[in-house]
Amino acid sequence: MVDDNPNGRVQLDATALAMLRVRRFTTYRIRPAVHRETRPTRITAWTVGGEPVPFADAVTQAYLPFEVGQWWGRPWDTTWFDVRGEVPADWAGGSAELLVDLGFTGDQPGFQAEAMVYRPDGEILKAIEPYNSWVPLPDPGPFRLLVEAAANPIVQVPYAYEPTVMGDRATAGDQPLYRLTELSVAWRDQEVWELLQDVTALDGLVDVLPAHGARRAEIVHALERMVDVMDPEDVAGTAALGREVLAPVLAGRAPDSSLIVSAVGHAHIDCAWLWPTRETVRKVARTFANVLDLSERHPEFVFAASSAQQYAWLKESQPRLFERVRRAVADGVIRPVGGMWVESDTNMPGGEALVRQFVLGKRFFAEEFGVESDEVWLPDSFGYTAAMPQIARAAGARYFLTQKPSWNETNPMPHSSFHWEGIDGSRVFTHFPPAETYNSDLGAADLARTERSFRQKGRARHVLGLYGWGDGGGGPTREMLAAAERKRDLDGSPRVRMDDPGSFFRTAEAELPEPPVWVGEMYLELHRGTLISQARSKRGNRRSEALLREAELWAATAALRVGARYPYDELRRVWETVLLLQFHDILPGTSIAWVHQEAEAEYERVAGELETLITTALDALRADTGDTVPAAANATLVAANAGPYPRHGVPAMGVGPVTAPAAARPLRRDDRIVLDDGALHVEIDDRGTLVSVRDLRADRELLPPGVAGGVLQLFRDTPREWDAWDINDEDKRSGTDLLAPVAVDIVDDAVVVRHERGRTVLTQSVRLCGGRIDYAFDIDWHESQKLLKLAFPLDIRTDRSTSEIQFGHLHRPIHRNTSWDAARFETVAHRWIHVGEPGYGVAIANDVVYGHDIRGGRTPDGRAMTTARLSLLRAPRYPDPNADQGRHTFSVSLRPGGIPDAVADGYALQLPPRTVPGAAVEPLLEVTDRAVVVESVKLAEDRSGDLVVRLYEAHGNRSRASVRTAFSWSEAVATDLLERAVDGTAVRASTPGREVALELRPFELLTLRFRAPMV
Repeated sequence: MVDDNPNGRVQLDATALAMLRVRRFTTYRIRPAVHRETRPTRITAWTVGGEPVPFADAVTQAYLPFEVGQWWGRPWDTTWFDVRGEVPADWAGGSAELLVDLGFTGDQPGFQAEAMVYRPDGEILKAIEPYNSWVPLPDPGPFRLLVEAAANPIVQVPYAYEPTVMGDRATAGDQPLYRLTELSVAWRDQEVWELLQDVTALDGLVDVLPAHGARRAEIVHALERMVDVMDPEDVAGTAALGREVLAPVLAGRAPDSSLIVSAVGHAHIDCAWLWPTRETVRKVARTFANVLDLSERHPEFVFAASSAQQYAWLKESQPRLFERVRRAVADGVIRPVGGMWVESDTNMPGGEALVRQFVLGKRFFAEEFGVESDEVWLPDSFGYTAAMPQIARAAGARYFLTQKPSWNETNPMPHSSFHWEGIDGSRVFTHFPPAETYNSDLGAADLARTERSFRQKGRARHVLGLYGWGDGGGGPTREMLAAAERKRDLDGSPRVRMDDPGSFFRTAEAELPEPPVWVGEMYLELHRGTLISQARSKRGNRRSEALLREAELWAATAALRVGARYPYDELRRVWETVLLLQFHDILPGTSIAWVHQEAEAEYERVAGELETLITTALDALRADTGDTVPAAANATLVAANAGPYPRHGVPAMGVGPVTAPAAARPLRRDDRIVLDDGALHVEIDDRGTLVSVRDLRADRELLPPGVAGGVLQLFRDTPREWDAWDINDEDKRSGTDLLAPVAVDIVDDAVVVRHERGRTVLTQSVRLCGGRIDYAFDIDWHESQKLLKLAFPLDIRTDRSTSEIQFGHLHRPIHRNTSWDAARFETVAHRWIHVGEPGYGVAIANDVVYGHDIRGGRTPDGRAMTTARLSLLRAPRYPDPNADQGRHTFSVSLRPGGIPDAVADGYALQLPPRTVPGAAVEPLLEVTDRAVVVESVKLAEDRSGDLVVRLYEAHGNRSRASVRTAFSWSEAVATDLLERAVDGTAVRASTPGREVALELRPFELLTLRFRAPMV
């Protein structure tokens, strides 16, 4: 469209010149004529001056006069506008609207000011967003509306990820952010509006069709002719003529081979991100208000919304609106999708937590709406665990949706529609919407990208298109529906049809009877820093998961042993909180300071509530043993072991006396400190690093010659963009080993190493006990844009490492043979990693580390080695400029051993026995094979008194085991995650009240329901 001219002026070709004319006419003639007449309104206002209040409170306040042009809205505050006006009688038959501009800035709907509009009786009418800024008005006559305007600051500025004070109420300031620009009554000219939609649809095609194609030329000619026939001084009077000119090109049909886009209305709403959860509550209400308004005008409209938590918020905060949503669900207009409590992160939540996302989510949808979705809906999470296919299938899901892998920095995913196979062999039919966004506007650019990016062209034609403003909510607009209508069958565009997710998935699956297969995790080649950011939130998550296991186990034991009350409601409320905090912008550490401050406070509250439940249950068990000595007296102390393995004489999931082995005593020998427990011989030098770790049983040194181990390393951490989200591999070139401690001391049975770096103080205590080296870190962290790692070089020659994920583990290459291998430079592991040769390996466990970095390398003399590094802390500056500042603790262990040892050590660090007064309590059950791990023990969700036990095969083998029980039961059945009986081969035989014989495939997940005896 352009040519270079020697005189420096850009020359435009004829098409470009024509489109300049068309676009100028559209911008300055057609668009202003949509609202042909406006009238002012009378405005009064009341500022809340704090947290939001309900309508019933706001309507009783004293409102003061307010004028268009005035500033309003301190950061995070709310202003209520009382708006009164009149629709003129001579506007009858037209479309009267209230036009609202709160002072919108730029193109960031959902990231700035927005509002809800109420009738005087409190009924919600509609929401106001930057691109959805109108409200329907009643028939001619006077009206009164109340507008609840939220002064949400703009925290995200594209490509300027700099520290901001706006994410914290304490630093956001008091200056008003917005200037009210418009609150007026307007008459909308429907014919001009339709013309504008015609032009928009065709104009978009001009930019995506082949430059010299006949169809493009035809459209440009028609648009020119439209300008020719219209009178710029009388757009309203000549709009029909313009539409007549465009009608023939809009009638051009798409080829039979065109893709078919199933358009589903959507509004991805982050439960928290650049706003707190309390604002998400209002975003949800605003979005559903807009959806219901659209549905009344467009009967074919279908809207998909996930996250039971968001529906629950709506039910609590806006019960009248929720009842309208309930009716819309019954009518098929709104489709609850995904079946999860929130769209969670999937890398870091434990296996049981991912299970409960579905249990709570699906139960809510069933109880409130009588529906069960059969897809998993996670468009925006930061990578997807290889355990997900099995969990999804066990939850009753058949399909999986995401688009996030389209963000990969290096390698595009090879498929759009495919089977995804997990670690146990389970498969789910998966689709990536090829528009590569969940915020489509159904414009020409998005649809062209859809056609260009769809990987199964030639084999399939059906794709999903999610349209509507998202992230900050808002949802579809009438303009998007107009675009869909015009592209139902339009030459130059894929065919667009209104559809629902279930119908799309069934159709897409049917047309690909043998889809391609992706095996294993779907690693996101981006946002790797989310495994490390906001370490306190991550510790809160890991701790909460452990406490929930304990609380349910001991409460179930007390219920079956002594008839104690099982705290169903208390546990459900805690689970709801923990699952919310696993949302994909909270647990990954990518939200504003306000969000993480609240998360840390919530984790402390959860811990307190769970500790109370645990104490209550253990007290009930203690009383049943006849031990009535008060806890404060000198009672016999026992250990309550909630872990799945016996610990120091205490049975798994039972209570008994404990005799913990003593740690090795450190001794100084010359310039080294030596620890020896008969299994390992360890030497630490004056730098505080390991210089020898000798396995005495295998007569083998774990460290490569001349290479120190257990080294703290500090790296520059300056991402190219997305501070809290990203780390860059190139920053590893600027690392520094911390080898100059201020002290290396012996304190009791530990070697204590202390580093000081400005205000940052790093203290590590090293112990040796039972053939295992234990590190305890206490770090007062005050760095900025730095990454702290703990490195263990190992004299191991291998090409892969093993990492624990939910209900199993995953092998990953540690070389860089391919671009896929090289891009996987920071990976997730839960409680342990393992590096090994055939017949020999090393297990490294932790209590709260998720980010790992394991690579092969060479010693200074050229010998092969493997270095395993754990990522402990970061200090990103955006969106929380004080992220991770302050005190942190970590525990890490290292021992020679196999994967079974790694599994056991991981549980040991997460679930240490708790010392309590009392006597021994026999566990409810025991498992005869350590490969079969009990993940949770609880009472059934239906409150029948049945016991539910979740197990999985942890070693990657086919395993047989018996579950021996010590309580009464009449029948043991395999169930899905919602505790409904299913067919299966895992249960080989059972003897009521005694045992169940099992055979599990590698990594198979099994839920057993022990039915209570008939009374």
